[in-house]
Amino acid sequence: MKQKTKVNAEEGKQEIVITREFDLPLALLFKAYVEPDLLEQWMGTKVLKLENKKHGGWQFETTDPQGNKHRFNGVIHEFVPNQTIIRTFEMEQTPFPVQLEFLEFEKLTDDTSKLSMHIIYRSVTHRDQMLQLPFAQGINMAHNRLQDIVNREMVSKLK
Repeated sequence: MKQKTKVNAEEGKQEIVITREFDLPLALLFKAYVEPDLLEQWMGTKVLKLENKKHGGWQFETTDPQGNKHRFNGVIHEFVPNQTIIRTFEMEQTPFPVQLEFLEFEKLTDDTSKLSMHIIYRSVTHRDQMLQLPFAQGINMAHNRLQDIVNREMVSKLK
């Protein structure tokens, strides 16, 4: 299956740029990132806290197949509806340090939109360690779920 989410990691840089075009209006793509119910569905995680505002905090929790809980958290540094979210991202109880994420939402047409994520890591080594995980496949699968879930929600509201 072709990966629709593109992950670009230039050699020797401490960043990743992720882009994805969605067959969704801009407002619905943005909604999928800021509404806890939708986030939980496509990310497969529990939203413990989500304060969509400048200096707001967020915390998510997942449970792996062995029943172990993993938490992720950060602070939102900028929040412009349907345009931008700038936030930190930390995986608790892991050797990975905090990373900085710039999420940009762009309208392409009335029915399509684009997400660009620019993620900056503390070092090239940390970035490369992240890329050794099934990172690209995981984000592509999550974005596929986002597209499917929001499409289903749109269809059900039209009925």
